[in-house]
Amino acid sequence: MRPGVRLLGIATGLLALSVVLLVGFDLESSVVALLWAAVLALALVDLVLTTPARRLGLTADLAPHGFAGHEVGLALTLTGPATAPMALRLTHEAGLAAPRPDGVVERALSLPLTILRRGTHKITALEAMYPSRLGLFDVIARWPLDLSVTGLPDVHPILSGAIRTQILPLLEGSHVMTLRGEGSDFHQLRDFVPGMDRRSIDWKRSARMRKLVSRETRAERNHQIVICLDTGHLMGERLGSLARLDHAIHAALALTWAGVLAGDVMGFFSFGPRPGAWLPPQPGQKSFARIRAHSADLTQDDAETNHTLGLTSLAGQLKRRTLVVVFSDFSDSVTAELLVENLTVMRRQHLILYVSLRDPELDTLTHPQAPGLTPVAAAIAARRLSDERQRVLDRLQRLGILCLDTTPGDLTPALISRYMDIKAREMI
Repeated sequence: MRPGVRLLGIATGLLALSVVLLVGFDLESSVVALLWAAVLALALVDLVLTTPARRLGLTADLAPHGFAGHEVGLALTLTGPATAPMALRLTHEAGLAAPRPDGVVERALSLPLTILRRGTHKITALEAMYPSRLGLFDVIARWPLDLSVTGLPDVHPILSGAIRTQILPLLEGSHVMTLRGEGSDFHQLRDFVPGMDRRSIDWKRSARMRKLVSRETRAERNHQIVICLDTGHLMGERLGSLARLDHAIHAALALTWAGVLAGDVMGFFSFGPRPGAWLPPQPGQKSFARIRAHSADLTQDDAETNHTLGLTSLAGQLKRRTLVVVFSDFSDSVTAELLVENLTVMRRQHLILYVSLRDPELDTLTHPQAPGLTPVAAAIAARRLSDERQRVLDRLQRLGILCLDTTPGDLTPALISRYMDIKAREMI
């Protein structure tokens, strides 16, 4: 408990009045003492009428898991006598973000907590402050808590069926992926009808069967795809509510699930200053489960990424032509030089898709709304960074490396669309 603003105001005003009465009017000190005694009596009455903090109880319930970047509800239930509206404050680790609801009057409250990154985050205490009955004091109640929530990689697009819906045009039934009229894998023969492509006619079988027969093909299955994730210090930059690394992991898991649905074999590799874990490509949903389990514990390094060591180590593990999806980033053309060089070497044997995240705030700075020298200078600097970044991406594309540079909000659907395009064009 502590003195409130009202009590401090009364005490300050009475102090000034006491000085005026004693010095200016030469009033007896007994009169002033009576005024202070009245304020003291009022404070004692307020304490008697106010519900003490020890008579209040709290029960809290929190879900054990949640997706990084999403909210989980902390259910709070207050027990005890009714009090004035409360202001709450949680004590928690930096991986969580909680609002401060003022004027809480409900006995049961669900407090939304935003999970900022993967890992286990603890909540240690809850503090509540409410005014006394007459508003002279602020009563503070504190309850220790031993709650924790584990932030998991976001698989909400997978659970909601958004990934399956996006690749639905390539699915036939629930297991077979077919691109009729395209691809190189023979599917079946069918009678030729007007309107079909004449190049699909199988002339030998048509001569044998004495009628025109066309070949129907489909996209090949069991392609080898490896997710290559950079965990260097540049991937720790926050874009919105999550770091680049978390955005990349969420998109990588979505691509892994799409690859599983399409019948491809999925692998995983991470690298930073040193090569990280290598998960050899495997078919089926087991590959998604192990990649998800590994990525949940993946941490970001504080040192600079060694692209030469990481990508060379990955190239030594690949025994057949592979679609390598590299999630990485660079700050300028100088730091991107080793990245470009090593991707070019891998391009000779494999198909490379380079994925980078564009900062939406940088795009905002390039179009200033307010007049003045400071916004113009910021716009010029942002434009130069954007142009330099685009030059690096153009250089990669000229070298035959596929590039995807997009914002975090558009990353997952854009990545799945690019994967569908690669499958449709038989580029692997």
